Amino acid sequence: MQRVYEFLRRNPTGVDTFWALVLLGINGLWVVGADVISDRRLAGIPVAFALSTVVALRRRAPEKMLLLAIATGLVQILVNVRWNPGDFAMLVIVYTVASSGALWASRLALAAGLCAAPIAVLSWPQVTPYPVWTNLIEAVFLTVPFALAWVIGDSLRTRRAYYAQLEERAERLHREREAQSKAAVAAERARIARELHDVVAHNVSVMVVQADGAAYVLDASPEQAKQALETISSTGRQALAEMRRLLGLLRSKDDAGGEYVPQPGVDQLTELVEQVRGAGLPVRFEVAGEARPLSSGVELTAYRIVQEALTNTRKHGGPDANATVRLTFGEAELDLLIEDDGRGAQHKLYEEGGEDGLGQGLIGMRERIGMVSGRLDAGPRPGGGFRISAVLPTRTAR
Repeated sequence: MQRVYEFLRRNPTGVDTFWALVLLGINGLWVVGADVISDRRLAGIPVAFALSTVVALRRRAPEKMLLLAIATGLVQILVNVRWNPGDFAMLVIVYTVASSGALWASRLALAAGLCAAPIAVLSWPQVTPYPVWTNLIEAVFLTVPFALAWVIGDSLRTRRAYYAQLEERAERLHREREAQSKAAVAAERARIARELHDVVAHNVSVMVVQADGAAYVLDASPEQAKQALETISSTGRQALAEMRRLLGLLRSKDDAGGEYVPQPGVDQLTELVEQVRGAGLPVRFEVAGEARPLSSGVELTAYRIVQEALTNTRKHGGPDANATVRLTFGEAELDLLIEDDGRGAQHKLYEEGGEDGLGQGLIGMRERIGMVSGRLDAGPRPGGGFRISAVLPTRTAR
């Protein structure tokens, strides 16, 4: 049964053609048995074929079949072919056009359907003792089916449009959910990349510098080499601790999925500066204004900016570079100024980011500051060196 239904649904024109042939046969019997003179009988033959064609092609070309039905009705009136079973095609085409035809065709079908019965009654009135009332009642009763056919067809059109709108809305929501999911994944990847870069770049660069220094003074000054190795060891442990924190965040299923290591903030900047000094970079650290608690996002952003700036100074500043870190607490902003007197970085690194990961730290700075609605200015320093200036909005921690 399901196969039969699917076949009929896939071949609507074949189904309509079958019913058109049935209608043509019924109309042929009417023509043969009609009590009319021969010329009218002959005129009824093309009318029957035309109305059957309307039924056969109603879904393939509804507007054209409506015009053919109207033209056939006018021919019936002109050649005086009385209404017959084939006129059922007019009722069918009114429904079809109302449900799936163009808007102008639907309106034309309604007008033609409402006019068809009165015109037919006027053309072929009933001869009764009360001709006026009889013909009026007949016109009303014959008009009702055309009106109902149009109303049912138009309701079907409205329902189809409603379902199409629902499907379109569901598809749009699906696309929006996919876009939001992709954006969330991209944002999470960027966040992880920033954290990994800040942790790895800073700590590994300290370890490399200390390792080079230990190798250089290993024979001449074993104590300095030992101190450098201890710094490498402590820096490595710190890097591993932060890596474990990141992995814990990635593996936890929800916010209560495990213990979180506190993220570094402004209070840890003193330790960071001491670590950098121990790696061989002279740093002057200054704090102005009244320090106060900040939101965790601003705390982490400030720490990572200073960390990345000092890492870049060690990478690009040269052996004789000196750095300055200045924090200024304002009423609504935290100003960060990190500058050095070294060689500076290549222009493309701080403007666009270089290849193979070069310059990604500055890109990460801009992303972090954008997340807290701050401002960043990075570029060469007048007189040589490099300067990073950042302004972060302060918020009272709760």
